[in-house]
Amino acid sequence: MSVDYSLKKNDTHCETHRWNRVGVPDHSALASGIVHSHFDVRDEIPQRQLLAWRDRVGHIIDVLPSREKIKNSFSASIDRYAVGEFAFTECRSDALLLERSIARISTDNIRDYVFHLFLEGGIASVNGRDTPRKTIASILALDMNQPIRMQRNACHMLTFFVPRAVVEADFPEAETIHGRVFEHTTPLARLLIDHVASLNRDLPGMSAIEASSALATGTQLLIAAFSKQAGLSGNARTAVRAAMFGKVRRHIRANLHEAKLSPGYLVTALQLPRHTLYRMFEHEGGIDTYIRNCRLRAAVNELVQFPERAVIEIAYGLNFKSAQDFSRAFRRVYDMTPRDLRAQALRRVSKATVTDTDDGKWRLS
Repeated sequence: MSVDYSLKKNDTHCETHRWNRVGVPDHSALASGIVHSHFDVRDEIPQRQLLAWRDRVGHIIDVLPSREKIKNSFSASIDRYAVGEFAFTECRSDALLLERSIARISTDNIRDYVFHLFLEGGIASVNGRDTPRKTIASILALDMNQPIRMQRNACHMLTFFVPRAVVEADFPEAETIHGRVFEHTTPLARLLIDHVASLNRDLPGMSAIEASSALATGTQLLIAAFSKQAGLSGNARTAVRAAMFGKVRRHIRANLHEAKLSPGYLVTALQLPRHTLYRMFEHEGGIDTYIRNCRLRAAVNELVQFPERAVIEIAYGLNFKSAQDFSRAFRRVYDMTPRDLRAQALRRVSKATVTDTDDGKWRLS
């Protein structure tokens, strides 16, 4: 499902203020079918700038500001273009700590893939892992259906928001690229970066058909770059492997509540060589780890969707041996207890409902 990136009601003023400056393209002349919006924190007082940015992007990802940072001035702006099912943004911002938690994911429907192309600056760390410090452009891929915590340096970046179905139609193993960084070191990467930079420059003068075609081309280049990096493109053999991997994953997810679900069961049920099955899930930490993580993710959904259902009932329903076994596994993956996750998610739902009905400023997805 694609995302509604609606702006607050006062964004129209910010947009006019920005685009009347000398030397900046006049976006009021955009072709029919291209929707543009602009937001900039500079009109806020310094103590409100970071909080204003948190409010602006908060329907997609959480900004985690420290008290010290709130006291200081903060610079950030974003231009967003919507063309059909695609969204494309240009953003400049100071350094930020960003998070999309499992509790957050369990209460919204944002499931797009997001590709950040950094023209300046970049990511310092993703999920606690430092990223290589490069002076050349790099690209970060994110799956909005998976948790992420990242420290982003001051940057200038271009971003594609691509519907999940579009990515997974060409790249069945797309979940595996979450958090990966692709550096500007290959001809394909250089072609991609040149295409996206040109798109950003030329989009204000494009027709809707031209813009849609350019966005689709950029998306295909991004998918090709990451699938090649993952070693998942190039020939029919790879296509067969991808199709089989998708079949195994679907079978696992359809049988999460079955006690019989195990590597041995999958080998028999799907007529797969054991070594093939194990090699298929090496990048997931092994087949047992993948099954356990799928069950934990199903538990997250049930904890939120069925608040009256006892935690132990959910644990046994997904074939964990005991409440203690379930809680340990849950805490190891999500760094919180099942009860804490449920409480946090329900608070978020309650807060979102109030925000949505209070003054109409947000249309939450």
